[in-house]
Amino acid sequence: MPDSGVLDLTRLPSHVAIIMDGNGRWAKQRQKYRLAGHKAGADSVSDIVEACREIGIRYLTLYAFSSENWKRPHQEVSGLMSILKKYLDSELPKMMKNQIRLMSIGDHRRLPDSVRLALDRAIRETSVNSQLTLTLALSYGGRDELIRACQKIAKKCLEEKIDPAMITEEVITENLDTAAIPDPDLLIRTGGEARLSNFLLWQLSYAEIYFTEVMWPDFRKKVFIRALQDYQRRERRFGRTGEQLQVK
Repeated sequence: MPDSGVLDLTRLPSHVAIIMDGNGRWAKQRQKYRLAGHKAGADSVSDIVEACREIGIRYLTLYAFSSENWKRPHQEVSGLMSILKKYLDSELPKMMKNQIRLMSIGDHRRLPDSVRLALDRAIRETSVNSQLTLTLALSYGGRDELIRACQKIAKKCLEEKIDPAMITEEVITENLDTAAIPDPDLLIRTGGEARLSNFLLWQLSYAEIYFTEVMWPDFRKKVFIRALQDYQRRERRFGRTGEQLQVK
């Protein structure tokens, strides 16, 4: 059995989503360039992916690059894309060995060709893996995703494949980028900020949220387990009362 502290391995969240925040501030505190923080953050990604696989988390979604991040200085964006490609290339053998399936959500048209090719290759080669599904949100924005979902549904209505009166939550969910995976049970945000930042706005409706002051480069397995322990202390009611949940 993996080293999981006092975790109840029968009550794990099926899907954990993480807003990986604090790379730049971590670097600034150490009088380093921001890219040094992003490089250190890539090591945390590897550590948390491995922790999820060991502990038994089935789905992990990481907010790697938002649609708003394109507004950052060109040098930083270029450096981030380089780090991303290096991660995809270097981690692919490990993903195959550890049965990790890679997926990605977002508008990938703006990604550099080299990154898009590396991403497509990793997604294709890991498609049959089944132990952990790792989803990278790249050039992703929650509102943008909802717009694209509405456009898909509207097109189907015009083609008379869907009756507008029959549009349900399930229909909307089926047209989101995340249609192939369940909604997150737990959202973690590192770096001390307490906001969603346009991440999975539809999917996080009933997620438990855990904020931590720990910067992403310092967010490793021990801190992750503390977040999971906090999750397990909560009562998920989904609109019902605690008394209702106790009735078998």
